[in-house]
Amino acid sequence: MAQESAPPVELVIFDCDGVLVDSERIAVRVNARVFEAMGCRFTDAEMIELFVGCSAEDFHRQVEERLGRPLERDWHRPYEHFYEEAFAAELTAVDGIADVLEALATPFCLASNNNHAGIRQNLTTTGLYDRFAGRVFCASDVARGKPAPDLFLHAARTMGADPARCVVVEDSPHGVRAARAAGMRSFGYAGGLTAAHRLEGPGTVVFGTMRDLPKLLASVGADTSADASGGADAGPASTG
Repeated sequence: MAQESAPPVELVIFDCDGVLVDSERIAVRVNARVFEAMGCRFTDAEMIELFVGCSAEDFHRQVEERLGRPLERDWHRPYEHFYEEAFAAELTAVDGIADVLEALATPFCLASNNNHAGIRQNLTTTGLYDRFAGRVFCASDVARGKPAPDLFLHAARTMGADPARCVVVEDSPHGVRAARAAGMRSFGYAGGLTAAHRLEGPGTVVFGTMRDLPKLLASVGADTSADASGGADAGPASTG
């Protein structure tokens, strides 16, 4: 019996950090500096596993567990300039993403666990803001951020798209879990810090080069089923 093809794509939902902007490498390095100043330590591997794509609540919980005490209100204020200076000097768009967005005929939007101010700043710094203006959704818009499905479902509902006809582009296990929980197919980008095997699973195609995304999206509804896994050019991800 022939395998039923997936429905065509109505909406592409992009994560921001690590998918649109190459921010995760900077964040890991600055986090290490901040954690050292706070008196706790995470290895680079731990930071990638625990913090890439996580919500602010999960970030705080992990730090509090490592510190062995609650974080003070506004604990982050003394360290904000570390991030601001590093991002202003070093942040770039993910290689190839501008060409992908230019070529994409399907409607698209952004859904991130970052806050609106951070998203706007990062997109403005990298010249991508105008492409997403009015189509940005973040964890504060819903009751629960990723890995819960709320954010992706909110984005689909606002954009008038059927979740079954949405595709999510993510670079973290939190994000692909959220896509699966929302009933959406996903493309796991393994060209950043997250290793390809951590993105694999039902409904997820893993790929390693952003410029391959248009042809992968074009294949949906042709030879890509909702249970697909693996994918084109799924090369090893940097562990920074």
